[in-house]
Amino acid sequence: MPICRQSSFCSRPGSASSTDDDGCRVDIQVQVSSAPPSVVALEASLAERAHFRCRAVYRHSFWRAPLPGHTRRSRSPASGLSTLPSAMVIRLLRGARLPAGVPITQRASAPVHRRRIASLPVKAVAEATTTTTHVSETPAQPIGNLISPSRVSTVASLLSKALAPDAVETVTVNGWVRSNRNMKKYSFLNIGDGTTTQPIQAVIPKELFPDVKDLTTGTSIQITGEWRAAPGAKQAQQARELHYQSLTILGLSDPETYPLQKKYHSPEFLRTLPHMRSRLSSYTALLQLRSWVTARVTNFFVEKDFIQVHPPIITSSDCEGAGEVFSISTNPSSLQGAPPKEAQQPNDKDGQEHFFRTSKYLTVSSQLHLESFVHAVPRVWTLSPTFRAEKSDTNRHLSEFYMLEAEIAFTRELEDVMSLVEQLTRYVVSGMRDSRVGREIAQIYAARSEDEVAGDDMGRDSLEDRWESILSPEPWTRMTYTQAVEHLRAAVDANEVKFQFAPAWGNSLQAEHEKYLARRYGSGGKGGPVFVTDYPKAQKPFYMLPSPQSPQDTVACFDLLLPHVGELVGGSLREHGYQEIVDAMRKHGVLPPSPPPPSSSTDASSSTNNTTITPSPETHGTEASAVEEGMLWYADLRKWGSVTHGGFGMGYDRLLAYLAGVKDIREVVAFPRWSGRCDC
Repeated sequence: MPICRQSSFCSRPGSASSTDDDGCRVDIQVQVSSAPPSVVALEASLAERAHFRCRAVYRHSFWRAPLPGHTRRSRSPASGLSTLPSAMVIRLLRGARLPAGVPITQRASAPVHRRRIASLPVKAVAEATTTTTHVSETPAQPIGNLISPSRVSTVASLLSKALAPDAVETVTVNGWVRSNRNMKKYSFLNIGDGTTTQPIQAVIPKELFPDVKDLTTGTSIQITGEWRAAPGAKQAQQARELHYQSLTILGLSDPETYPLQKKYHSPEFLRTLPHMRSRLSSYTALLQLRSWVTARVTNFFVEKDFIQVHPPIITSSDCEGAGEVFSISTNPSSLQGAPPKEAQQPNDKDGQEHFFRTSKYLTVSSQLHLESFVHAVPRVWTLSPTFRAEKSDTNRHLSEFYMLEAEIAFTRELEDVMSLVEQLTRYVVSGMRDSRVGREIAQIYAARSEDEVAGDDMGRDSLEDRWESILSPEPWTRMTYTQAVEHLRAAVDANEVKFQFAPAWGNSLQAEHEKYLARRYGSGGKGGPVFVTDYPKAQKPFYMLPSPQSPQDTVACFDLLLPHVGELVGGSLREHGYQEIVDAMRKHGVLPPSPPPPSSSTDASSSTNNTTITPSPETHGTEASAVEEGMLWYADLRKWGSVTHGGFGMGYDRLLAYLAGVKDIREVVAFPRWSGRCDC
């Protein structure tokens, strides 16, 4: 206790020192006026100060040294109340000594208000000052009753660390109880923290921690103990285990109401608990996979000198031209189906006022904006959310999902874009087998129950075989749309397969057709990726470049097909001519029809070439004007310095589902949204 070591009435300063929890050495000097100890009570706990925080209850000048690289200003003695560092307790109150039996943490827990202090008849004067010097390599210090997160070990790091068999380490782990197996003298906890699907086992003697009944599934804890080798009989399960030294319960979990018990839960049930299901190890692994694949994709594009961009989510157009978009409105009456207020100024045919002056939508693709970027930066990519107002209730469709899109300039060959897609996918999958995330995903897939396997067309096949089909040394299969239809017809004629929809040239390829082509012709007949190119122009959006030297009316585009998934990627060369893109936009209804020809021949001849689109004054404020103005910028890209370019869009969630062996895309999205469902 830092009080004067001289006589009770001595006015000379005494001193004491200790090490602060941030690695600073604190030296305290106290000047006490001549008065008996009963008048001035100075209490300071240097041994226990790291276990709590408190508030000073008297005016003081006390400041703690900053961390390296930071500075703090000292406070004057008249600065009033402030918070002492690291739970230093100083009481300079006449007759304010608390009962000695009360723990120091409890005595310091309640703040003392300025008004109460002012009313105390304190006549003694004490001044406290500090000088500090940094002490390096200090051991971990608790914050409150917890160890600082920077000094806590993760489960993944403990399981991956190589230690000698007889090595023993004292470690602290934060996590959640997955299961509690109670024996006569010991409790065995399985603890996970989300960094890996594998838990660690903690051994807790009941005589040292009698409240083991509170450690139910889902309880959050911080546990400190010795990380040592498990007995020989347990080596097959886990080489090391954590032997209890101390444990703090952070959050209780009522076993009567906790919805995720240690048993099989169907995907349908878990979709009703999207905010909870990520706590299950299988869903934690999918979160880990998404993060790992995203890092892998980023590294690929960095190595290829691509620039990542962030296109807008709110757009003025429907990129695909299909009309399946979500409209944006701040008008409550438009959301409730009620007529608009009389005070509103109509901006469209519905008489509704728009926040953005005209109708706007949630993006269905970032492609059009990527084409804007690519005229300044030749290689761009993005990973962003997209939205489709499709009422499809299938295992391949969502209303909100992520698209991985890229665009490259100065390319005239569709093969350049397909080669980029193939290199990217191979790069992502090549590290799966050697990564911890990949191994855990494969283990979860192999350990599926019969209920999970039921209805999966892959059955008990190995997940690694699926990855190997992507990494096959042979180039991926390429065929035209015309060849694909011929293959499908031949299979039907030979009674190899029966389709619900008969294949015919000019019709869209259905999911059953796509899966069959990938299964039958991918990876040399073993099943794998297949590119299908040159689809009929009538099936595709307006922006695609016509196929060169094609005897039929097709466009330079492709779809990448995978077994069990169908279409994964769609890409094309883009139309780069100004007049050509304007004509295509008008043909698809993206722009209004061209105005009637001028009356004079001179005007007609001058407007034949290099047509320039400007909003018509007579249509200003109408729906036609909104459509016209909303797409003018896209046509303008071709007016000045246009270049040949192409790109693709990949269904990111479909890729993750394929790599993880998940049959429903709704399981790889943390909070899936589809028609009729947006739970939280």
